[in-house]
Amino acid sequence: MRKRASIITGVLATLLASSAYAAETGKDIAFNRSKGNCLACHAMPTLPDAEQPGESGPPLIAMQARFPDKKVLRAKIWDATVSNPESFMPPMGKHQVMTEEEIDKVVEFLYGL
Repeated sequence: MRKRASIITGVLATLLASSAYAAETGKDIAFNRSKGNCLACHAMPTLPDAEQPGESGPPLIAMQARFPDKKVLRAKIWDATVSNPESFMPPMGKHQVMTEEEIDKVVEFLYGL
């Protein structure tokens, strides 16, 4: 029984660590001017290191409340014109600005805001 609990604890710790790594890497991608470049258009008021944000997009705050379904947030990043043909947000996935894995990491990061 103790061995099983130890294995379960180890698996959970690994999953939590990988999620934290994805979020950290997602922040790097989101802040990178040649990848996500989210700060060009969006403010991130909860992050003190999100300097000189743009104002043309909505602030990235309370993302879980705004997007209860993480898949909807991911779809918007992949191609915002699907849900809003007038959107001027670059279709990050459709135009291959970011890889699928990078989009997943940015979603994990944004979901923590």
